[in-house]
Amino acid sequence: MSPEIEKAFASLPPEEREAIIKYGTAMRISALRERLDLAESKIRAMQEKYRTTPSDLEAQGLPDDSGMEMHEDYVLWRHWAEVADRVRRDMKSLEAISRYGLSVGELTGAGC
Repeated sequence: MSPEIEKAFASLPPEEREAIIKYGTAMRISALRERLDLAESKIRAMQEKYRTTPSDLEAQGLPDDSGMEMHEDYVLWRHWAEVADRVRRDMKSLEAISRYGLSVGELTGAGC
């Protein structure tokens, strides 16, 4: 964050800083949930297509007769698995703030 933004944020009254943090956290968690849903749907599609999991495939390696499509799918599969892991970590890091939560009335204005 730039020093100018930090200075402007610090100049706000405490209740405004708290509101911004609460709303920002709620909106960020909402966006992360959407990203996680997308990543998990991509992972499920690959698991159904190849009838295996990324960890099993990594342990066994790609079959000797796998074609270009499977290699490309594997790269995408790993990408989405990494996205899902990263999003879960990000969501977990926001849990402490989100425990303070917003009331139902406040959530309506937070885009959730």
